[in-house]
Amino acid sequence: MIQINENDVRNYILKLIQENKSDSYINIAINSIKFYYESVLGMPNRFYQIERPRKVKKLPKVLSKEDVLKIITNTNNLKHKCIVSLLYSSGIRRNELINLKITDIDSKRMLILIEAAKGKKDRYTLLSNTLLKDLRDYYKQWKPESYIFEGVYGKQYSAQSVGQIVKNAAIKAGIQITVTPHMLRHSFATHLLEDGVDLRQIQVLLGHSSTKTTEIYTHVATTTFKKIKNPLDI
Repeated sequence: MIQINENDVRNYILKLIQENKSDSYINIAINSIKFYYESVLGMPNRFYQIERPRKVKKLPKVLSKEDVLKIITNTNNLKHKCIVSLLYSSGIRRNELINLKITDIDSKRMLILIEAAKGKKDRYTLLSNTLLKDLRDYYKQWKPESYIFEGVYGKQYSAQSVGQIVKNAAIKAGIQITVTPHMLRHSFATHLLEDGVDLRQIQVLLGHSSTKTTEIYTHVATTTFKKIKNPLDI
């Protein structure tokens, strides 16, 4: 029986790094090795000293308000316009959008109920006056029965279709980067922050469990940089 020691494991991990395997691939490999030795063979935690790849911290990609409005203008029909407008004006996730029901729209309080969102927590977010007018026209035209946006035979709209709607409208609008539904969520949060909305309030609207997650938007909000005088302009 071939004996494998900690150096062998380290060399294997090093080989994965040299082969340019992704950080997630390497972490899965390390976890699998640990599970085998610790859970299957019942050995002590002998491989904790292996250095794991650090998670890359990327800043969210944000669109300007002008570009968002261009995308909304370049949607194919009223239904698509409502989908893109809702993603941006409420900051909801794509999955939350396709789960929205007609009864989740509270036009009296101008709020949208997001039920069992990420982390299994309900929350409210904003309902736009502009969007409400479009939603009412959309309802009369498309007559959804349960979900706000329904596919064939009244079934739930697909997440893939939502992504394609956003992508196609952005291409028609002449946006030079690939736009995703989540980019509209990032833009919603960033634009609120730039308009002076408190970070804690944005956290509640987005459904983040910690302000640390929401703080990422301080790194991309233009208000962070407007107070700084560029040395070339002095």
